[in-house]
Amino acid sequence: MATPTPAPAPTPTAQRLSGLVTIDGSSTVFPISEAVAEEFQKQYPDVQVTVGISGTGGGFKKFCAKEIDISDASRPIKDSELQTCQQNGVEFIELPVAFDGLSVVVNPQNDWVDHLTVDELKKMWEPAAQGTVTRWNQIRPEWPDEPLNLYGAGTDSGTFDYFTEAIVGESGASRGDYTASEDDNVLVQGVAGDVNALGYFGLAYAVENAGRVKIVPIVNPKTGEPVMPSLETVKNGQYVPLSRPIFIYVSMTAIERPEVDAFVRFYLENAAALAEEVGYIPLPDEAYQLVMERYEQRKTGSVFQGVEVGVSIEEVLRREQ
Repeated sequence: MATPTPAPAPTPTAQRLSGLVTIDGSSTVFPISEAVAEEFQKQYPDVQVTVGISGTGGGFKKFCAKEIDISDASRPIKDSELQTCQQNGVEFIELPVAFDGLSVVVNPQNDWVDHLTVDELKKMWEPAAQGTVTRWNQIRPEWPDEPLNLYGAGTDSGTFDYFTEAIVGESGASRGDYTASEDDNVLVQGVAGDVNALGYFGLAYAVENAGRVKIVPIVNPKTGEPVMPSLETVKNGQYVPLSRPIFIYVSMTAIERPEVDAFVRFYLENAAALAEEVGYIPLPDEAYQLVMERYEQRKTGSVFQGVEVGVSIEEVLRREQ
């Protein structure tokens, strides 16, 4: 009687990977992480990926408290957050995944604003403007003597931090008498319903709501030319200072789990296509190569913290080569 041939040892397959990957943080990065999670779960149906939105600051709080594996962030980590992570023994890898242009928008019925300078935006938004700069003709005398109604990101939002740093010159420095929300849809609704409104939020949301809000070109401080934010002008560096990289921060402890490691690799391999699909701007190819190298080499800590506005992402990543 022939002895039965032993069955071959099972080889690990995509389907056999299981577990949970937890992500939280920026509402700006959320659409990309959500799209990546959906595609990843098609390939790895036994891995559950949860993506929350508690704002960049809220995400870092959970991340540094070891409550989540990955933090979505629309700005680099702050000193205070870095210290909390260090105190709690949380080591991380900082990975840029796409660009976002911040858009300044007005109501479609606004027929007087055709462009704005950084100085004019600063005049509207700096702390000294609170209660004093309240009408359009205070920005330019030829503009109407009508109320200037402002809508912007809430203070827990990375968008708030980035906008205030780029426009006012100090992260978090802003007037407080404006309609604030971490939910960009609330801001869209506000501007869409008010002819005297001006607001700011991520470019993807502005493009998505093109009929409801009007995007304002911003004057490039170096060239003096008004530039409309777009995939092209953000990627080629013409739209400054309101374009920025957006990030995921990945816990070193979490990537020891195969499902998290697989997810991060999948994210970096597919970020360009999926970011564009949901309205964001992919990084240049060289940047994605450098980001993947950073992940492969397990380079921990932040290289983007405190980086001056307008430096190319490849230049920042090459600094640690």
